[in-house]
Amino acid sequence: MSEIETTTTENSIKNNPKIMRAWALYDWANSVYSLVITSTIFPIYYSILTTAYEKDEYVKETGQWIKVPVRNLIKIFGKEYQPDAVYGYSLTLSFVIVVLLSPILSSLADTIGNKKSFLQFFCYLGATSCMGLAMFTGMGTVWLGLLFSVTASVGFWGSLVFYNSFLPDIASPDKQDSLSAKGYVYGYIGSVILVVICLVLIQVCAETPKQAAIYTRVSFLLTGAWWFGFSQYTFKHLPQFGQVKEQLPKDLVLLNYKNIFKSHAEQGGFVEVFKDNISFYIDIVKQSFKELFKVGNHLFGDRNLKYFLTSFFFYSVGMQTIFLMATLFGKSEINMAQDKLIMTLLLIQIEAIIGALFFSWLSKKIGNKNVISITVAMWIGACLAAYYLNKENPNVEYQFYGVAAVIGLVMGGLQAMSRSTYSKLLPTDSMDNTTYFSFYDVLEKLAIILGTFIFATLIEHYNNMRFAALSMSIFFALGLVFIRFLKVKNNTK
Repeated sequence: MSEIETTTTENSIKNNPKIMRAWALYDWANSVYSLVITSTIFPIYYSILTTAYEKDEYVKETGQWIKVPVRNLIKIFGKEYQPDAVYGYSLTLSFVIVVLLSPILSSLADTIGNKKSFLQFFCYLGATSCMGLAMFTGMGTVWLGLLFSVTASVGFWGSLVFYNSFLPDIASPDKQDSLSAKGYVYGYIGSVILVVICLVLIQVCAETPKQAAIYTRVSFLLTGAWWFGFSQYTFKHLPQFGQVKEQLPKDLVLLNYKNIFKSHAEQGGFVEVFKDNISFYIDIVKQSFKELFKVGNHLFGDRNLKYFLTSFFFYSVGMQTIFLMATLFGKSEINMAQDKLIMTLLLIQIEAIIGALFFSWLSKKIGNKNVISITVAMWIGACLAAYYLNKENPNVEYQFYGVAAVIGLVMGGLQAMSRSTYSKLLPTDSMDNTTYFSFYDVLEKLAIILGTFIFATLIEHYNNMRFAALSMSIFFALGLVFIRFLKVKNNTK
C-alpha cells in the first residue's frame, strides 16, 4: 500500500461517526457480563448455592435476632476453603491467563494485522462461557461454575486488550475523552436493561425458589446471547486497521482450521508447513515478551507515562478488586436480601453513567489529573467506610447504600478518564497502539491478580471481608500520590 493510500485510509477511519458509534456499541454488548456475571446475579447465585443453611444469631447490642449464613466449604487437594476465597482465587487464575496470553496475541495482531479477529475470538469465548454457567446447578457442579466463570473472565478481559487499542486509531485526542465516556455510558445503559429483564424473570415470573433458580440460569443464557448478538454491529463496521506482513508462513495452519485439511503439496506437505508454523509461533512468543519489556521501558522512560502508569497500577488494585468482590461483600458480610442487593447494584450502574458524563465534563474544566485525583480520594473514603460496616448494626443497610452511592459515582468516571488519559499520553499517530494497550492491559491485570489474591487470602485468614476492603485503601493512597506527579498541558492537566 502506498503512503498516499495509507494516509487516505487513516483519514477515513479517524473520527468517522459510524466507526466511532460501532466501537462504542461494543461496550453495550459486553458490559452485560460485568453487571450480570461479575456484579449481580452470578455472585448472588454462587453465594446461595454454596450456602448450606442460615442460623439465627442473637445480637446483645441491638436485642435482635439476625440470620447468619453457614457456607459449604470447597475442598481443594484435601484442604477446605471458604467459597468466597475460592471464587477470589478463580478470578486471580483468570487474570494470570490473560496476562500470559495478551502479549502473545497482541504481538500476533500487530504482526498479521487482524486485531479485530482476536477481538471476535475473545468475544465469542466470553459469550459462550456465560451460557455455560447455566450448567452450574449446585455444589455437585460448582467446578463447572468456577470453570466457566474463569473462561468468561478471560474472554471479557482478553477482548478489552484489542477493543481499547482501537481508541487512538479511530479518534483524535480531542475526541477520546468523550468517546471513551460514551462507550461506558452505552455499556451501563445496556447492562441495566438486561438486568431488569433478568430480574423480572427471577422475581416476578418465578413463583417458587426452584423456578427462580431456573430463570437465573436462563439469565446466563440471555447474557451470552446479548453479548454475541449486539457485537455483530461492531464487527461489521470496525476496520481491521493493519496490514498483513509478507514474512508470514505461506499457510498459517494454526490460525485457520480449514487449512488443516489441505494437502500443502506446494509447501512441502503438511509436516513441513506445521514445522514452519511452530517456528513462527515460538518466535512470536519470544518476540512478544521482548516487545512487552521494550514497550514498558519506553513508556516508563517518559516522565508523565511513568507516573500515570504507576498510579494506574496502584489504584487499579483497589478499584477492580472491589468491583469484582462487592456483591459477595454485600451478600456474605452484611447478608443483604437478594432483591435489595441487586437494586443497589442497579442504582450504582445508573450513577456510573452520571459519573462518567460528569467527570468527562469536569475534565475539560480542571483537567484529567485533577479528576483522577478526586475520584481516587473518594475511593479511599469508600474503603474506610466499608471497613466500619457491621451487620450487627441495625442501620448497616443504609450505611451500605451510602458506600455504594460513592462507588457508583466515581467508578464510571475513573474508568473512562484512565482509558482516555493513557490514550492521549501515547505517541501520536503510532501504529503500535495494540502493543501499547496490551502493556496497559497487562499492568491492569497484574494489579487485579495482586488485589484478588490479597483479598481472597485475607478472607481465608480473617473469615470476613472487612480487613480485605480496608487493605485496598492503601493502594488507592499510593495511586493518589503518584498521579500528583503528572505534568501535562491542555485537557490532560
